[in-house]
Amino acid sequence: MHAFFATIRTSYRRQLTYRAANLSGLATNLMFGFFRAAVLIALYNGQASVNGLSIQGAITYAGLAQAMIGYLSFFQWYELMHTVYDGQVGSDLLKPMNYFSYWLGIDTGRALGAFLIRSLPLFLVFALFYDIVLPPTLLHWLAFLLSLVLALLISFSYRFMVNLAAFWTPNALGVGRFAFGLSWTFSGFYMPLALFPDWIAQLSRVTPFGAGVYVPIEIFLGIVAGKELLNRLLLQVFWVLFLGLLAHFVLARGIRKLVIQGG
Repeated sequence: MHAFFATIRTSYRRQLTYRAANLSGLATNLMFGFFRAAVLIALYNGQASVNGLSIQGAITYAGLAQAMIGYLSFFQWYELMHTVYDGQVGSDLLKPMNYFSYWLGIDTGRALGAFLIRSLPLFLVFALFYDIVLPPTLLHWLAFLLSLVLALLISFSYRFMVNLAAFWTPNALGVGRFAFGLSWTFSGFYMPLALFPDWIAQLSRVTPFGAGVYVPIEIFLGIVAGKELLNRLLLQVFWVLFLGLLAHFVLARGIRKLVIQGG
């Protein structure tokens, strides 16, 4: 555990050193948050709510979704893939800790840094320009924080497996673009799932993408409560366990493939 937390600290400090990149990312995400809010306001065209989602909730959704990009990094991440191609994977596998845990530590440190210097400031600035919705109860606040942690674990396990494709192909970028395209589509990031046809919305909610992106936002907006809120958290726990086990299985097969090829 000491090595795991040391990895988190190192990754966190590294994330904080890229000040220019963090500031430019913050500015870009904030700009797109304003654009998305403007599009939603135009789509609502004066209506108070659509399919149970108020215009105020939709605007909050736009800002919160943009704020989560840096934290979750659900839509693009090729760092592990590059280490396979440049040979660094060999030394990473020799480190005195599980390969999955090693990269989880790196990603957790990255996410903490991104949350503090990109996600949180972005949402606070967004709230200065719009009348946003806040979690209605203390329970929703606590559930939202727990949901954010589970969302990061879902996101990491999925991205980890996508990057492991590099063990089988000399150029896994195509695999990555397709896989991350799925997360863009079914996470509800483009538009609140409440505005989609019901069958698409229901399907998206039960995917790891919806569980990783849409569920935390639903909880924050207070859309779910009681047993429904618990079911959303349990869905996230299911995907954390399932994707974690699947990632370890794929990793074991990938390492065997890497050794066979003389990697």
